[in-house]
Amino acid sequence: MTEQNLQIVLASRPVGRPSPDSFERVRTPVPTPAEGQVLLKIRYLSLDPYMRGRMSAAKSYAAPVELGQVMEGGTVGEVIESRHPDYAAGDFVLSHSGWQTYAVADAASLRKLDPQDAPVTTALGVLGMPGFTAYAGLLTIGQPKPGETVVVAAASGPVGATVGQIARIKGARAVGIAGGAEKCALVREEFGFDAVIDHRSPNFADELRAACPEGIDVYFENVGGHVWSAVFPLLNTFARIPVCGLVAQYNSTGPFEGPDRLPVLMRDVLSKSLTVRGFIQREFSAQRPAFYRDMAGWIAEGRVKYKEDIVEGLENAPEALIGLLEGKNFGKLIVQVS
Repeated sequence: MTEQNLQIVLASRPVGRPSPDSFERVRTPVPTPAEGQVLLKIRYLSLDPYMRGRMSAAKSYAAPVELGQVMEGGTVGEVIESRHPDYAAGDFVLSHSGWQTYAVADAASLRKLDPQDAPVTTALGVLGMPGFTAYAGLLTIGQPKPGETVVVAAASGPVGATVGQIARIKGARAVGIAGGAEKCALVREEFGFDAVIDHRSPNFADELRAACPEGIDVYFENVGGHVWSAVFPLLNTFARIPVCGLVAQYNSTGPFEGPDRLPVLMRDVLSKSLTVRGFIQREFSAQRPAFYRDMAGWIAEGRVKYKEDIVEGLENAPEALIGLLEGKNFGKLIVQVS
């Protein structure tokens, strides 16, 4: 094969906001699969907020990407060459091959995708890690009950949109928070939330309070920042707060400004009997069969809808990720690699 493998590697560890200089393009020979492996041509790459954490050497729940190493990420690939009996050329698979145009993968690490069941891109979104994050976090930790109020920020994104729609399926009232009129309209009109608040509004806190007249029973936290500040006073006794992300803080450096509000937070955790639990979706991997069954059924029934934001060209992945961290995406952000 004369074609080369384009890879995007981590060139430097950003301090604060990443820049295009944080990444570097390199070209390497297309790898050759060994016994039990397949060669993949990467068709789609998922871009997700957690990638900012992998660019940092700070202690976290996962090892950082090393300098000069391919940026990691979930991918959909097409099998080009197979040395495993379960896979043949032309098969589409879900893998974790990162930011490159070709990859070798162990067959045991792959999940075969059927384009007849659903578009293969959904394996990176509503039927993939973001959808599973919403499903497991909301149902296991949030445990919404009929008539309760569930609030979620970044409600036009792949996790937030799914959280709100599952909440409504379970009989709860869904209140979304999004940025800008276009995203708010999507949340209300396409995803069917009961209410949506624009966090850019100068009256955001008052508008959120008006949208939650009986308080908040479940807050699915994936943003942090001033959104959390507006939500916190509205939390009811026994409220549950699944925490899957804090994207508003991922580019922050040094100590946070403002007064220390930890004593107030801990007072209410105690006095309101709040449940605050951070989680990583892989902790609930035993629920994946139920997730695939339930989510596929809800999509087929039209009870869960999704939106994808497709960027063409692997070379555009760095700018797209930088924009994602600033809320510029409109739906699940995916790079069409080839």
